[in-house]
Amino acid sequence: MSRKGLLLAVLVLAGLGAGGWVWLRDGNGDHVPVPVAAAAAPIGVGALGRVEPASRIRKLNQPGGFNVARLDRLLVAEGDVVEAGHVLAVLADAAQKDAAAAQAEAAARQSRAVLARIRAAGRPEEIDAQRARIQALQAGEASARREAERAEALLPSGAGNIATAERNRFAASRTAAERAEAEADLVRLLRPRPEDIAVAEAELAGAEAAAARARADAGLSRITAPIAGTVLKIYARPGDQVGSDGVLDLADLTRLDIVADVFETDVSRLREGAPAEVVVPGEPQRYAATLREIGWMVRRTTQAGTDPVAAVDARTVEVRLALGDEGRAALQRRTNMQVQVAIRP
Repeated sequence: MSRKGLLLAVLVLAGLGAGGWVWLRDGNGDHVPVPVAAAAAPIGVGALGRVEPASRIRKLNQPGGFNVARLDRLLVAEGDVVEAGHVLAVLADAAQKDAAAAQAEAAARQSRAVLARIRAAGRPEEIDAQRARIQALQAGEASARREAERAEALLPSGAGNIATAERNRFAASRTAAERAEAEADLVRLLRPRPEDIAVAEAELAGAEAAAARARADAGLSRITAPIAGTVLKIYARPGDQVGSDGVLDLADLTRLDIVADVFETDVSRLREGAPAEVVVPGEPQRYAATLREIGWMVRRTTQAGTDPVAAVDARTVEVRLALGDEGRAALQRRTNMQVQVAIRP
């Protein structure tokens, strides 16, 4: 339909309730009847439109990007109503990624246990045993020192042996070193070192990050519903490679819009909230609608046809009209159907 034909249709719709008619020339020079009220009042805007859910149609594809994936399980059928977050399909690599996620979770738990052990320091029985060991080493150190002192005292008189004295001094020094080491171990059992805690915390942070990444990778093997809606079309079945069409189309059919392309010269006569009528080709019923959104960008629309009067290089603005309850019920299963729109001034 040409632009002038659409305007004529709008004039006729706007004057259905008028009592008189006048004759006007159309674009071909022919006289056509137009209601008197329409001739005097501001005319509306006519356009072609299509039925579309207000949520838009969501084409759900494999979340992993351009990786070639095979569909393992399909958990819905066409026409099913699903909630947001519902798992709709599972890809073939889900089991492998689930195992990697479980392994990463186990590594994170191990790092968490190591950190907890370091922070808790020693258990009471370990502390008691370490203190007993220190007392034994202290007694051995005192004995070794006395032996070394006696050997040193005998050397001037010639009754002692230099080798024996050196062995006693070495034994005393070794026992002192063991006692010092045991005391340091006791300090660690009583109070962990800050640097040990820092290292354990860093290892735990790395393990938790790896677990989070593994969980995210496992999530990419499942296709979930981003919104609550109805499954409109399924493109892939179990065993199929997921192609460019994705797995399925999903939309919320509780609210339907009519998306119409209005000529840029007619946009100034539009206002949000304006009433409109939607005409379905081949049906006498007209459905009420309300203009709820006017687009922000003018688009160039190239139309090919044989009508010499039709606009072949049109510039249009996309507008969205909200269908009423009656229209929504009638057109719920007609997404993308072409309709005619008359927007009243």
